[in-house]
Amino acid sequence: MTVRRDFQEPARCRPDLVIGREELFTGARDQLASGGSVLLHGPAGIGKSTVLRALAEEYGATAHTVLRCSATESESHLPFLALADLLGLVLDDVSPRLPAAQRTALESALTGRGESSLQRDGLALRLAVLSALRALAGRGGVLVVADDLQWLDPASAELLGFAARRLEGTPVQLLCAVRTEGTESQEYDRHLRACPPGTLAVRLGALTRTQVAHLLDHRGHGGLPRSTVREIHRTSGGNPLFALELGRALAENPTPPRPGEPLPVPTSLRALVLSRLDMLSVEARRTLLVASAGARPTPALLHAAGRTNAEAECAQAAELGLLATEPDAPAVRFAHPLISAALYAEAPAPERRAAHAALSTAASDPIERARHLALASTGTDPEVAARLAEAAALARDRGAPSVAAQLGLLAARHTPADGVPSPPERRLQAAEDAITAGELDLARDIAREVLSRATVPVDRVRAWMIVIDSAGHTMAEVDAVFPQALADAGDDPRLLALVHYQLAWRALIVAGDFTEARQAAAHAAELAARGGDRRTELLSLAFQAQTETLMGHPEAPRTIKRALKEPQDPRVAWHHNGAGSARFRWLVMGDQLTEARAAVTALLREVRRRGSVESEVHFLRGLAETELRAGHCGRALELARDSLLLARDSGIGETASAMLTSLAEASGGDVDRALALAREAVQHAEEDGDQMYLSRALGALGYAQLVAGDPAGTVRSLRRVRRLELGLGITDPARGRWQGDLAEALVRIGEPAEAQDVIDASRHHALRLGRESVLAVLDRSEALVRAAQGDLEAAVAQLTSAQDRLGKLGYGLEEARAAFALARLRGRRPGSSGYDEATRMFRRCRALPWLRQVDEALTTPEPEPAPAAADALDALGVLAAMERQVAALVMEGATNREIAARLFISVKTVEATLTRVYRKLGIRSRVDIVRLAAGKRAR
Repeated sequence: MTVRRDFQEPARCRPDLVIGREELFTGARDQLASGGSVLLHGPAGIGKSTVLRALAEEYGATAHTVLRCSATESESHLPFLALADLLGLVLDDVSPRLPAAQRTALESALTGRGESSLQRDGLALRLAVLSALRALAGRGGVLVVADDLQWLDPASAELLGFAARRLEGTPVQLLCAVRTEGTESQEYDRHLRACPPGTLAVRLGALTRTQVAHLLDHRGHGGLPRSTVREIHRTSGGNPLFALELGRALAENPTPPRPGEPLPVPTSLRALVLSRLDMLSVEARRTLLVASAGARPTPALLHAAGRTNAEAECAQAAELGLLATEPDAPAVRFAHPLISAALYAEAPAPERRAAHAALSTAASDPIERARHLALASTGTDPEVAARLAEAAALARDRGAPSVAAQLGLLAARHTPADGVPSPPERRLQAAEDAITAGELDLARDIAREVLSRATVPVDRVRAWMIVIDSAGHTMAEVDAVFPQALADAGDDPRLLALVHYQLAWRALIVAGDFTEARQAAAHAAELAARGGDRRTELLSLAFQAQTETLMGHPEAPRTIKRALKEPQDPRVAWHHNGAGSARFRWLVMGDQLTEARAAVTALLREVRRRGSVESEVHFLRGLAETELRAGHCGRALELARDSLLLARDSGIGETASAMLTSLAEASGGDVDRALALAREAVQHAEEDGDQMYLSRALGALGYAQLVAGDPAGTVRSLRRVRRLELGLGITDPARGRWQGDLAEALVRIGEPAEAQDVIDASRHHALRLGRESVLAVLDRSEALVRAAQGDLEAAVAQLTSAQDRLGKLGYGLEEARAAFALARLRGRRPGSSGYDEATRMFRRCRALPWLRQVDEALTTPEPEPAPAAADALDALGVLAAMERQVAALVMEGATNREIAARLFISVKTVEATLTRVYRKLGIRSRVDIVRLAAGKRAR
């Protein structure tokens, strides 16, 4: 396609605006930094000029001379024009340093005086350009920036290529961009050959849907529904220029496209393809219109739709570059989705309806037939509405809820006002399908539209529930909805059950009150049972069960059984808030990892079949968590990343997926990424006022900090988790499993007394609930406390026992951590195989960050042995009075806070004093002071 100059990318070229090209930008930046050259290539509008300008802006400041040219198609016939752009401003500077013949030829070519040409002065001109660049390079680095190489006039292209091939060894770099349509190298080979040796060729491809959404948001079109963004991505083919033009057109158009219709294509983009459409015959254009209206057009479908010469007419379109030529493919495929959209947008409405009418009988799929029938019809029609409703139900059953939502909206549009079901009922069903598909903004818009007109209580309450559901974990933003929903529900137990079920979620997410959430869920279940609403009763029981599980409530097993009791509702059985999910959570927390994996795998398979995006995100996280517990870090990381990608694409569950992915990255991937994701999750949870996930996100952050070697950071994060969970009423330590990490970090910073307190409090609840893996991890942490207090023999015995129990329970990573701790206690004594065992276990888990810790432990020099007890105690004489007091209290096992309270000084003063003590006694930590005390007692 030819892109007119007035539709080139805007001159916004800071590196932070190179959206979706970060990795490519980094590669090009590194190439330029190393003194190399870069050739950017890709189709029209793909963002080459944006990246080129960003790179030029960044590296232009480091070059002594920057030469620029940007060719245009309309000027490509003018000889030496690009050369004049490049060298015109420096001609007076370099001319005196050129040989006479070269100077004359170059001045004649650039100024137009004389009759210089490549044919007449070829060698002189070639050498002149080369000499000019070398002369400029003699004063410092030269950066040649050339955009749209394909439009360079042939003479300039030849001269620049001649010089570029001979510039090796000089500080001259080329930064160029050229348009190429295909992915094969032949299209840019000749341009690459005209660049300096070793030039890096960087192809810019299509943006992903998420990147298109980011781009639109960055350019002021961020308010578009996700379903619309998805259609922009499809129509633009991921081309940023086309996506921005489509986004701008939608923003300027007060009337959005109707369901099932393509996006309106602005005149600016239609012009890119209409010139070629004008070269088609009238019949060929009609055939392409039918193809553009079809979902999966084939020659057979076009024949069935009345296009008897489809093959010949498609061949004509292919010759013009409008259709892709794929001999082995049965489908008729447009060269770019924009061609199809522009063709459809340009056609008059009667011709479009005629195309859909033909396809409504030709299409073999009942869903397609119904869609075409709707788009071929005008006004209300009960028969058309019924056909569309049936097609929506079929799409729903096939696992295509997004299609069901679009068909449902079409059905509502064709339903008479007095129809049964009514138009609002069909719109609300479409909104519920949109929620299943993850299109929350579309669902919310439909519900708001219904609320603006509906007077029937059941329709209004159902619409309020959709508004609340579409808010997700930002329920605080819809607080005002609840009184209105309760007012509309009146005294109807079925409607009241719906509202109280959502109030239970509000109590948990917004208020952070597990007790209130449990009571509200139980009340909702009672109301639903009284009103005969089995679906809401099951959802409420499942929610009650999950809440009781997290609280460590003794009624949890009984409530799960009630939620699993027949009759079941299939819509609840596989739902992420259903009884199956509650049972999975109970299995994970109860150390039944094999059963948990089987349960969540079955749930994930079913929600994928049904196309439920939110449930898929949820169960991907659940399976990733199960694999992580089992020590399958590589598999867990893959699943967690898939969950995060889907969450970000749909806008559902981003905080929870970022939290889980942080845990997986810290265990088996990149620790820096783990820290970034955990901090992102914490920030989102705090912004949303989501107390439940704030504690989980802080737990992930604390773990990542521990793996990163920041025990002080771990203590700060996990102390917050401890306070939060106490306030929330969470007593089951298997919920977040952060207690062992907090105790370990406390030991590392010299607070064994507080570590023991955490262990004792957690052990009480773990024993009550039978959480065997938690008890084993707490024993592992307690062994570290004992080691810090000098009781190495007991510590080794306790660690050995913990490692064995964790292995039998199937907690591979926790078992490996126990082996690592054991190896550290035993040290690198001759004949010790502890580190070998830990390495083998971490490698089996694919726990790369932990393997790096083993390597560091093996390569870091052993600390100098602590001085003999008597010698060290004698050395206390070198300490000042305050230093002796602090050291003596440490020997008694006092924490820094306790020392500060007893001596009436600040904790910071205690820490500073201890630092001086370590230096004077030649030791490294308070653990060494405790060992001195143990040595004194032994004497």
